[in-house]
Amino acid sequence: MALVETKISSLFINGEWAEADSGQTESVLNPANLETISEVAYGGESEANRAIQAAKEAFPEWSEMSPRKRSRILYKAHQLIYDNIDRLAEILTTEQGKPLKEARGEIKSAASFLLWYAEEANRVYGEWIPSSQNQKRILVVPQPVGVVGAITPWNFPSSMITRKIGPALAAGCTVVLKPAPETPLSAIELVKLFEEAGLPKGVLNLVTGDAEAIGQAMLKSKDVRLITFTGSTEVGKYLMRESAEHVKKVSLELGGHAPIIVFEDAELDVAAKLTLASKYRNAGQTCICANRVYVHESVQEKFSQKLMEHVEALSVGDGLDPSTDVGPLINKQALQKVDDHLNDAITRGAEVIHGGSKWDGGMKGYFYTPTVVKNVTNDMAVMNEETFGPLLPLQTFADEEEAIAEANNTDYGLAAYIFSENLDRSLRVMEKLEYGIVGVNDVFPATAEAPFGGIKQSGVGKEGGHHGIHEFVEQKYVSIGMNK
Repeated sequence: MALVETKISSLFINGEWAEADSGQTESVLNPANLETISEVAYGGESEANRAIQAAKEAFPEWSEMSPRKRSRILYKAHQLIYDNIDRLAEILTTEQGKPLKEARGEIKSAASFLLWYAEEANRVYGEWIPSSQNQKRILVVPQPVGVVGAITPWNFPSSMITRKIGPALAAGCTVVLKPAPETPLSAIELVKLFEEAGLPKGVLNLVTGDAEAIGQAMLKSKDVRLITFTGSTEVGKYLMRESAEHVKKVSLELGGHAPIIVFEDAELDVAAKLTLASKYRNAGQTCICANRVYVHESVQEKFSQKLMEHVEALSVGDGLDPSTDVGPLINKQALQKVDDHLNDAITRGAEVIHGGSKWDGGMKGYFYTPTVVKNVTNDMAVMNEETFGPLLPLQTFADEEEAIAEANNTDYGLAAYIFSENLDRSLRVMEKLEYGIVGVNDVFPATAEAPFGGIKQSGVGKEGGHHGIHEFVEQKYVSIGMNK
């Protein structure tokens, strides 16, 4: 039995599933074998505007519903995700490519955001501020922003959805969701589960299709009060500029260029294992994965040897194969970018110590071998741009100050990592790194209970933790005069 139908009514507007007005569809491909999985509706501006109108009309009732009632629906959706974890993971792997074991981890992560915000829905507190005047009382009342336009990426097509709509719904907002065109199937399945959980009509709407037209409808509408987006810095800047027309709120989680710093006092076995885990998870297609590795010159050889032991053991292949460690890249452009970065590095003097080529294994997919290069220099593209693929550059450093300077030498500021057994050094370096997220002997910092987000050109706002729900809330100040 097929996981999904060959053609799906993928527009969910005001509680009804529908096809595009034009009847047009687009194909969803499996990046491992380039076969068509399904056809989904190719919606556009008119469908997006109807979804926005449905969200607007649903907002008063949803926002006035007690937080406890909203939380019950989120609890139910959380449980439904767990009840369907195997099916959801297989759909995710089929359309996105990541190994099935990683897909299961992502589905669990997606569920965790709904559990967290089911609880946080009841904890959006206001304030009673002592007044400097006896005849006045001062209140701060938190209220939901309104209609939210949520634009999600293909690299984590399930968890990035719940990380946005979980806090939005918990706060009392209504949502229009536009998933990435490469991975709409995961979004469709999640929306079906919200529908089953009892979410009222119009509270959550889904529009697949023309990314530019749908995004433009969100930007042009005065009724969309907040745009939440995960994706490239270039697109994030565009959304920020266009949102200025109506002074919309924005929450942007953008590109990264994460450094890993391995100090001479690091536990090298742990550092090597976790560096590999960071770099090659999702074939290097994560915004917080290691993009540059700086190793103290005194431990370079030992670290490289330990790293290579792990890299050589990696298995490339179809994510549905349980033995696969590294699946395909998402598309041809992603594959070409990795190849371009590698060729640029080689031309400028880098040495390939593992991998270094495309791989098809007879499957026709977008595969690239896990690759490691050394002798890299700062003029190479791989040291200045986010590769978003399984290419790992190694560079040495002589002292702490040099490592910090090199790590901070970028416009990005999402995540950075330190490996050291010296607590004083770890705290000192952590404070000097210009990043929104710093991992100390830890490369998996994302979790529902903690704030996730970058600084500089890696974004604005936070997702996760109690901080995340406040992106979807406005603080209303109420001043009450009293007659004495």
